[in-house]
Amino acid sequence: MPTTTSRTLRGALSGTVAAAVWAAQQPLDMKVFGVRYDDTELLGRWVVPSGAWQPAGVALHLANGALFGALYATLAPRLPGPAALKGPLAGMTEHVVTWPGTALLDRIHPAADRLPQLWGSGRAVAQATWRHLLFGAVLGELERRLNPPEPFAPLPVDDVVVASNGHGSAEHLASPEPV
Repeated sequence: MPTTTSRTLRGALSGTVAAAVWAAQQPLDMKVFGVRYDDTELLGRWVVPSGAWQPAGVALHLANGALFGALYATLAPRLPGPAALKGPLAGMTEHVVTWPGTALLDRIHPAADRLPQLWGSGRAVAQATWRHLLFGAVLGELERRLNPPEPFAPLPVDDVVVASNGHGSAEHLASPEPV
């Protein structure tokens, strides 16, 4: 399936919505998991270590979702497996790849002293796992609905293709009279 600009843009929209769902539910999962881990804060404090980091954090979080969604929309049609699992698996893949980076946060993040310790916290990894599963499920389902698969189009049959099978021309295949 060829990649089109509209397919990529619909994937970006799907990723943005999935990231917004992630961000909107964070206050609830912080209570459930007992960890004050906020992805928008983590991102926002990269660029605004003190002060009003929220707008920057939300913008970066949504932009990351859009970028991931655009990439997902490009790759999803080429991935094997059931459509319902592709989004959650993509989210979990991103989680597994990026989580080890939390071990470095306390050394490289400009506002590390204002953020919770993530590396080594089972609750934080469970919280991040939930978030990535949710993001992937929303992304995958929304992208699937916005970018439905192309309908099956049978290959055209021409005399050259038919004749190459040893049976002669196409006219003789469906002839009502014996040849």
